[in-house]
Amino acid sequence: MNTGKIAKHINQLVFSLLLSGYKRCKPDWYKPFREQPHHSLWFITKGSGEVTIDGTKYKLKPGKLVIFRPGMICEKKTSSSNPLEFYFVRFTYAVAFEDKGHWNFERPEGKSFPLQGVFPITNTGNMIHVLDQIHQLSKRRGPTVAMQRKLHFQELLLMIIQDFRSQKITGNSTMAIDTTIDYIVNHYHEHMNLSDLAMMAGLSTSHYARLFKEYVGYSPIDYLTHVRIDRAKELLAISDFRIKEISQSVGYQDELYFSRIFKRIVGVSPTQFSDNYKIFVSSTKDDYPISDEKPK
Repeated sequence: MNTGKIAKHINQLVFSLLLSGYKRCKPDWYKPFREQPHHSLWFITKGSGEVTIDGTKYKLKPGKLVIFRPGMICEKKTSSSNPLEFYFVRFTYAVAFEDKGHWNFERPEGKSFPLQGVFPITNTGNMIHVLDQIHQLSKRRGPTVAMQRKLHFQELLLMIIQDFRSQKITGNSTMAIDTTIDYIVNHYHEHMNLSDLAMMAGLSTSHYARLFKEYVGYSPIDYLTHVRIDRAKELLAISDFRIKEISQSVGYQDELYFSRIFKRIVGVSPTQFSDNYKIFVSSTKDDYPISDEKPK
């Protein structure tokens, strides 16, 4: 499971919560095979049971997360002696994200939800806390309440991804990768390569590169490149430095190479980015003129 890709995918979605709550099953609770009509998730807190998804049977117990997608054929049942209890959230989404200055929009049919099936969760306490907040907010109405529910749901999805990631990567490796991330952020203007970073983490180059990509979603060098370009964008927006000076200040001695990298990531050249920002600032000032005249 590539948690970086999952996080990138989910970050392109805008969610709407349709229904949420807490279910206490009766001993005879049973849902026969049928096609799932909605996206939904369950988080089991008590009891035991089974769910069959597209012919595969899964045991349910506390700490199990179940994510359903429309079109799945599912059967659900509880243990009669130890009935299931679980939080549930039914949701829908649209695809809406900005990339290189352009907004992209798609219906959910064009981009399937990246998670489905049954997963173990280790951070159960925090999961229950966030799900309970969503549940309590579902009893209230209003636009600010709806915003809170969406924020908590996104927090929940982030928590799930982080839990998956922590299960794949040992604590020592996580700390080692975090150390190299801090180093990149603070020393992006200096020369560094993959071997240097792997040595700093105490891992082989290939193992370090693989773990870094799983942990962050970028390769180490891609991450370094994006940190450098983000800093260059800041300098282009707030300073009048020449492109060559900015290029060197973020770690690129070759101005032409820097410009090619910048355009590949941002979508426009450094010069065009700077001009666009100045036009935006100028138009904003025109919209909101500043007057030295004292109020009467």
